[in-house]
Amino acid sequence: VRFANGTLRRPDSLRFSLFRHRDAAHPRKRHRRIVVSETERLSYVGHNFGSEVMRCNSLCRYFVGVLDKDSGQMEVYNAEIFNLQPLLSGGSASCPSHTSTPPARPWPRQVSQGCYWRLWLCCGRGGCALLGAGGAQGCVCLAQMDLCIEAFGTSKQKRALSSRRMNSVGSDVLGTAVSKAAASIITAKGVAALMQDVAQDDVQNISAFLPPCHEDAEGPEHVYKFEDILSPAEYEAARGPAAALAGATAEEVAKKVEERSHCTFVLDELKHLPTEERSRDHKARCLWFLDTLIKFSHLKVIKKKHPLGPECPHIISRKLMKNFTSLTYNNGSVQNLISSSMKAKITAYVIVLALHINNFHTDLTVLQNDLKLQESRVLDIAKALRLRVSKAKGPLGQEDEQQHKLGTLSLPLPVQKAPAGQRKRKKMN
Repeated sequence: VRFANGTLRRPDSLRFSLFRHRDAAHPRKRHRRIVVSETERLSYVGHNFGSEVMRCNSLCRYFVGVLDKDSGQMEVYNAEIFNLQPLLSGGSASCPSHTSTPPARPWPRQVSQGCYWRLWLCCGRGGCALLGAGGAQGCVCLAQMDLCIEAFGTSKQKRALSSRRMNSVGSDVLGTAVSKAAASIITAKGVAALMQDVAQDDVQNISAFLPPCHEDAEGPEHVYKFEDILSPAEYEAARGPAAALAGATAEEVAKKVEERSHCTFVLDELKHLPTEERSRDHKARCLWFLDTLIKFSHLKVIKKKHPLGPECPHIISRKLMKNFTSLTYNNGSVQNLISSSMKAKITAYVIVLALHINNFHTDLTVLQNDLKLQESRVLDIAKALRLRVSKAKGPLGQEDEQQHKLGTLSLPLPVQKAPAGQRKRKKMN
């Protein structure tokens, strides 16, 4: 350690205590340390995290050698430098946090509350100050510390003190201004109009997960461009795994239907593949990628390097992990999670790809069943995509005879409307 306010006359008489973070599994917090010490006049504290951490520890490595005089051998250990700052606190009369009697032990002790440290540092004048680290609430008397900074602090400390005081005043003024502005808006617009604005914000939040929309397109095929769904490099990479679908015979398709090796939408479309080789290959690639998206949406937490197997091209796997997952921290490691918002994004891309496959109209109910979503959720995404939704009977020969919802993309695009609001509750008799 080194002391920020000078050197010690008798360094051998000091004792130090080292505290570590309780969360030993967290990749960052497990390395956090706090060093505390106490002299006859001052208490010192230093830590290796936060805005005031020393930069030298990240630029180079330090070691401590322990020499055995008998054998003449030295053991080397990893070391880290801590810059100890004096902890200033007042007497019991000026600080409300002081107690009439100090803790039982004069040395700093750890209080197990929450997931951060809390250290009691004895003032030596009949009271104690509580230092909170890592976001814990501290009750150190800042007023006297500010006076010391004004009198003896460096120019950097004085600038920081001035900035903190200006920010505290500014926050009070800002809070008052925000309260007045909120009151005036509520008075002017009313609660009903504000609820409508919130509903409009929900629509905008959904649109953030949609493919790029070109409203000024001349044809439906250019509203959601195919290149935004599957880039040329990804389209070329899909040639290999899609070859099995393109070359499937009627018997092989029937076997796939029996085994349910693909989703219902893909199995239905495999029965109607075009005979022309180029069109057949194009549709097979689209069907393979759509089936891959649906299978990927059924996963929750991605733990494997190749979640869809090694047969999936690397460029496709990277696209799925980058565009359709969100990072989360769990059990000491970072994982890729398919959240509800990411599943909504996958659903939007599946619907757009199905529109390109089926000449810009598709059965939303079949896709809903394949994606295992509620009908209202799929219809909300379809309306956000500016589709016209209609009703029709299910395909003949299927067990499902419910009313199917069909989505059609046509120009001009319908005007996007905000939801009407919450549904009225039924009265209970």
